Amino acid sequence: MKPLDAQLLAAHAAGDHWGLVDLYAQAADQANDVDAACFYLTHAYIFALEQNHPACNALYQRLLAEGRV
Repeated sequence: MKPLDAQLLAAHAAGDHWGLVDLYAQAADQANDVDAACFYLTHAYIFALEQNHPACNALYQRLLAEGRV
């Protein structure tokens, strides 16, 4: 399997916004600090909102828990 960075770049290149929700959420899970995690969560949340993705609420709750909304 490709490293996550390569998967993110490929999804962007392919216009796979649905897939980017999951990939950015994975990146948040793997981040080394809360600021990096929230950076990725914000991206995941924006793509989720644009796609009406079922993860919208869970992503919002994660950002809320970190005081980022």
